[in-house]
Amino acid sequence: MRLSNEVKILDIKQSLIPDLIESLYKLNQKNTPEVGSLSSINMLQDLIDMSSNALYFSIKDEIIGFIICLREKTKYKSLNYKFFSELEREFLYIDRVVVKQGKRNKGIGKYVYQHIFKTIKKENIPVCCEVNTRPENKISLGFHSSLGFQRVGDCSFKTHSVTYLRKN
Repeated sequence: MRLSNEVKILDIKQSLIPDLIESLYKLNQKNTPEVGSLSSINMLQDLIDMSSNALYFSIKDEIIGFIICLREKTKYKSLNYKFFSELEREFLYIDRVVVKQGKRNKGIGKYVYQHIFKTIKKENIPVCCEVNTRPENKISLGFHSSLGFQRVGDCSFKTHSVTYLRKN
């Protein structure tokens, strides 16, 4: 069953929902290592404050995920973000996208990415992200490939490795 037609996409920064950031933080932590762990709720708030696009998505008032994107020239210290900062003059970096367990593989991720693509279409800038290759996230690699993302680099860290992806 496809749920994407039931999904509401809302701006985190404009939300008045109490404890929204705490809920998103817990959702992030439940989805590691697919997304990077955050050491505190304040770290998530800092990411949201730096972001150009910070959206959460829900179905019938149930929060089922979120996406945080950053533009070039932010103060973000991520080495993955730095890779794209050195590669591109302008870009939109998808720092993290989380879809709640049980809601995956139902078209929600594709629906959210299409929303992001439409948002920046007029700017004609690449969308960039990284995906774990150790541990390998085959589902995410396949998903991004199906959307037209191309590999532009790789990096190995002590605890994991990633491939860098870009879509025009």
